[in-house]
Amino acid sequence: MTLIQILLVIATGFAAGIINAAAGSGSLVTYPVLLAVGIPPVTANITNTVGLVPGSLAAVWNDRRILLRERLTCVRIAPIAALGAVIGASLLKFLPPSIFQSVVPVLVFSAAVLIGIQPLIAKRLGLGTRNDTSWVALSLLVLGSSIYGGYFSAAQGIILLAVLGFFVASDLITQNALKNLLQAVVNVVAAIFFIVSTEVNWGAVICLAVGSVLGAPAGVRLVRVVPVVLFRAVVMVFGVVMAVFLATS
Repeated sequence: MTLIQILLVIATGFAAGIINAAAGSGSLVTYPVLLAVGIPPVTANITNTVGLVPGSLAAVWNDRRILLRERLTCVRIAPIAALGAVIGASLLKFLPPSIFQSVVPVLVFSAAVLIGIQPLIAKRLGLGTRNDTSWVALSLLVLGSSIYGGYFSAAQGIILLAVLGFFVASDLITQNALKNLLQAVVNVVAAIFFIVSTEVNWGAVICLAVGSVLGAPAGVRLVRVVPVVLFRAVVMVFGVVMAVFLATS
């Protein structure tokens, strides 16, 4: 990569670190940039997953007090996320690249719409008003979301946040901390799988890692002061734009 491309990827990693920690979907920023600097789609996705691991771990560290308080929930759902990551990463490894390229725009668009309409669905179904967590539904949907995350890292945070919003009886800040943990588990497990079994663009990985580590603490703080409605609106609009970009590129 040229110097300008290196700086662009670092800056994009910084933005992704903020977005991932605050709401999820930072990969919607980094993935198109990796494509733009000449990295092939599947390699870009793999590189993106590996490169954002340090930022994911930084977000978990910043949320550690909340996660310790919710350790029972963490112990129950983190292994499910790890299993889903292995399944999703295996699918990416062994399915033809043409399938990946054709389904990605649909997945991104669906995730963006979901985060936008999640409060409406929750209200209509009476979710979010219960006094306890729906463990069976949560486990199944975390597994599905983690398979998605292992297969395609972009927008997994959006899906996880929507799932947690539906089925975890807690406030948004707690749900976001749990989302950061699950996202980190998926990214770490998928990254290990990819490093062992596939080729990674390590130059881009380092750039993303540096940027995402710097951005993650800012994102954790941001989610505590910026209105939730604004977050959902920005993520939804950006996700739709990226889906159109990916479908036409």
